[in-house]
Amino acid sequence: MYRNFAIVPKIIFGRGCFNQLDDILKEKRDDNGYMVFIVDDVFTSGPIEKRIPQRGNDRLLYVNVDDEPKTTYIDELVGIIKAYGLGLPDGVVGIGGGSTLDIAKAVSLLLTNPGSATDYQGWDLITIPAIYKVGIPTLSGTGAEISRTTVLTGPEKKLGINSDYTLYDQIVLDPELIKDVPKEQWFYTGMDCYIHDVESLEGTYINEFSRSYGEKSIELCRQVFLDEHPDRDDKLMMASYFGGMSIAYSQVGACHALSYGLSFVLGVHHGIGCCIAFDKLEEFYPHGVVEFREMMDTHNIRLPQALTAGLSEEEIERMVSVSLGLAPLWENCLGKDWQTIMTPDRARQLLLKM
Repeated sequence: MYRNFAIVPKIIFGRGCFNQLDDILKEKRDDNGYMVFIVDDVFTSGPIEKRIPQRGNDRLLYVNVDDEPKTTYIDELVGIIKAYGLGLPDGVVGIGGGSTLDIAKAVSLLLTNPGSATDYQGWDLITIPAIYKVGIPTLSGTGAEISRTTVLTGPEKKLGINSDYTLYDQIVLDPELIKDVPKEQWFYTGMDCYIHDVESLEGTYINEFSRSYGEKSIELCRQVFLDEHPDRDDKLMMASYFGGMSIAYSQVGACHALSYGLSFVLGVHHGIGCCIAFDKLEEFYPHGVVEFREMMDTHNIRLPQALTAGLSEEEIERMVSVSLGLAPLWENCLGKDWQTIMTPDRARQLLLKM
């Protein structure tokens, strides 16, 4: 049976469209309600803060994403919002990179679903719709603005809350918001998109729906990272959107699975973690890795090396366990018999290269 999946229903794109946020939120506001703006704390007291259309009882909640989002952090933020004593907000607006967007999605889910964020790490465990939520990316590449997952690190695993209820109700894609991103952050986040495309296009789950989005996304990535384009921010923002759509009806693969293990044990951020893992996966994605290295050379990027050297046996085993726990990713990469191919020892050897 074919999967009947949801997508983000409302999208606005264009330079300066952030200015329309107030009008977008008006139709969702109750007279005595309020909005919660969840914003990356890098923007504290900056120009974006002054442009956020706060009204009445609205709350501005800055979040820190120096570390990958944790389930405990989501629970803490939900507690802060409930402690306002104002009831459920009319909506949650996430403004930031992929981690901030994931936090906003998770918070909107846990405001209506009981328990801890840890309880919902997996596939389709959410049973109650989230409150209204808007995603506004200030980085491009993760596809968090369009994806049905919010990636979280829990006490036992790094795994997303994967659900149709996780999707944003509205996204605002304003290329002006990503123009001043530092080069390395811009590159690593953009490579997350490129790797999405490679894993989707070369996976066993591929179909013409996913291929159509993936091929356009990877074409845009090549224009952004190998050519010089004055409108590269616009192109990268759309590459991220199309890259996220390419895995909506397929899946990512070996790189993301192994990067989750790296991140869980070492706290490596998602974008750079994907780059570190992908660089060691020529046997699975030979053409993609060659092109990825060309992109690194073009932008003078040098990856950290030997991160896993000196880890304890327990840490290595935890890395392997987290990585191999992502069965759909491995099946997309290697097929239904993936467990006979990607044994714990083989995963271990790959991780020890990183």
